[in-house]
Amino acid sequence: MSPLAPRWLAAATLAGALVAPAAHAGIFDDDEARRAILDLRQKLEQTNEVHRKQQAELNAQMADQISQLRKSLLDLNTQIETLRTENARLRGQDEQVARDVAELQRRVKDMQQGVDERIRRMEPQKVSVEGREFNADPEEKRLYDDAIATFRRGDFPAAAASLAAFQRRYPGSGYNESVLFWLGNAYYGKRDYKEAIAAFRTLVSTAPDSARAPEALLSIANCQVELKDAKSARKTIDELIRTYPKSEAAQAGRERLASLK
Repeated sequence: MSPLAPRWLAAATLAGALVAPAAHAGIFDDDEARRAILDLRQKLEQTNEVHRKQQAELNAQMADQISQLRKSLLDLNTQIETLRTENARLRGQDEQVARDVAELQRRVKDMQQGVDERIRRMEPQKVSVEGREFNADPEEKRLYDDAIATFRRGDFPAAAASLAAFQRRYPGSGYNESVLFWLGNAYYGKRDYKEAIAAFRTLVSTAPDSARAPEALLSIANCQVELKDAKSARKTIDELIRTYPKSEAAQAGRERLASLK
């Protein structure tokens, strides 16, 4: 062996020794890097898995919340429709109530008018007959007017019946003087002279100051003439001239008296 061989071998051995640790260190670094990468990947996967789970939970929560929100909206819409229906029903009721109130007010008004009309018909009215004023019930006035209208039509029996019925119904009426006078004339018209004399005499006795009293006495005399009782007729005319000397009936009585002599 060459003296240089040991040196070369030693150098080679030294070089190998030096190179071997460096190679070993390179291999070690690659393993660590791979493990680090694997660790990172594993951690990333774990992190992603956690994120996925969280996202899934969040999505589930959101879906549940959306479902609840939709349900709440549906319930709210149902409540709104119910309120609209109820409002329409109440509005309809209000309109019906308004119509009922209007109808009731109309009926009350009609009833009030009817009551007012009845009261008006029942309230005494001021009337004037032959210069005399007094109060008379509407029905009282109507019956009197009807009786007088019957007399003026010449229906003396009906007029006598109506006037006699009036006198019985309203014995204290302000029409009484006029009723007695026309009742006497109605009896005279139907040739019931005795009843006529009774009516005229009642007028003279109960109302001697009446404007019709002189005429009533003259009418009594006429009835007595019709009954062929001239003596009574002259006596009645004397009473007329003595009691009411300035009356037109007294003047007519004087003329009639002359014819009775």
